[in-house]
Amino acid sequence: MTDIRKARILIMVTDGFEQRELDVPLSELRKAGAKVEVAAPDKTREPGKIRGWKGESDKAEWGDNVTVDRKISEIKVEDYDALVLPGGVINPDKLRLEPKAVEVVKRFVESGRIVAAICHGPWLLVEAGVVRGRNLTSYWSIRTDVQNAGGQWSDEEVVTDKGIITSRSPKDLPAFVAKIIEEISEGRHQQRSAA
Repeated sequence: MTDIRKARILIMVTDGFEQRELDVPLSELRKAGAKVEVAAPDKTREPGKIRGWKGESDKAEWGDNVTVDRKISEIKVEDYDALVLPGGVINPDKLRLEPKAVEVVKRFVESGRIVAAICHGPWLLVEAGVVRGRNLTSYWSIRTDVQNAGGQWSDEEVVTDKGIITSRSPKDLPAFVAKIIEEISEGRHQQRSAA
């Protein structure tokens, strides 16, 4: 068991993350007492910062800058209890092209640590090859991607399967954050191969 006030949580993102899907977990997990750090690729648009995306369809626009605490190349999985993967379309699509980011996801899952992905964030789980045989949810438009990778998709607010937490969209953020806190308090899950 891990007390949330002693937990270390990593949020991995790049430019184009869905603003609320970073801001809400970052704020709420810190309020709960966890130490939360933001990691981004070694090269970003502006060194040491990443920029969000907010709004929907024709009202969408660039969001706020967020300071980066760590480069992805510096991540030591054993230093953290959980990994959070915000969505948006741009962020996970760019991150899944970063071999180091995909490797981080795979290593978190293999070690039994909590991995929480929301919206399009499960694209990283697909790319890491860790969804086969697992129950997940995601933004509806990537349902087929999850299923083609061997995942069992369902349209639910939050789905948990052996330490992997998934949610559909920003409207699910309260349940998503609550489930992260609950899963961290349960401790590490049985190690399972990503194959």
